[in-house]
Amino acid sequence: MTADEELAERLGRSIVLVGLMGSGKSCVGRRLAARLKVAFIDSDAEFEAAAGCTISDYFARFGEPSFRDGERKVIARLMEGAPKVLATGGGAFVDPETRARIKDEAISVWIRADLDLLVKRTSGRDHRPLLKTGDPREILGRLMDARYPLYAEADITVDTTDEPPEVTVAKIIDQLAILSEPKA
Repeated sequence: MTADEELAERLGRSIVLVGLMGSGKSCVGRRLAARLKVAFIDSDAEFEAAAGCTISDYFARFGEPSFRDGERKVIARLMEGAPKVLATGGGAFVDPETRARIKDEAISVWIRADLDLLVKRTSGRDHRPLLKTGDPREILGRLMDARYPLYAEADITVDTTDEPPEVTVAKIIDQLAILSEPKA
């Protein structure tokens, strides 16, 4: 058993990645799960599979409140079962019920990124409904102002920069190791 697998076993809980769109939750999450030898699940992909359409299409048809309700239910279902790495949509941790569930049942990791990096990573992509309503930089700035205080409630905060995802994974592993140490 590797040190990373031992860490996952010691933690004994799912790891839920939170943060704004473009922070790297899915990319980092896949790599983190591989290192810990646990399953990786992307809540956005699971929502789309359950809804039978893209999140953008769902937003257009039913609106954000309906999406958030469905997202809450999908995440509750995904939290069940064996420990895993779960990447959530950017707004999931903002929902009080979802945030409480994650706090009670998992270890939350906020992948924090600055505005320039988020703009760079989300530009040229049209699958993010919240960015279709105006200037992406302005929208992301508003989302940062509204959501960063809530993301700050996560168990662990890891800053990401324009570096290979493995660097962010290593930062998360280091913080998880500290978290798993017995309290004196």
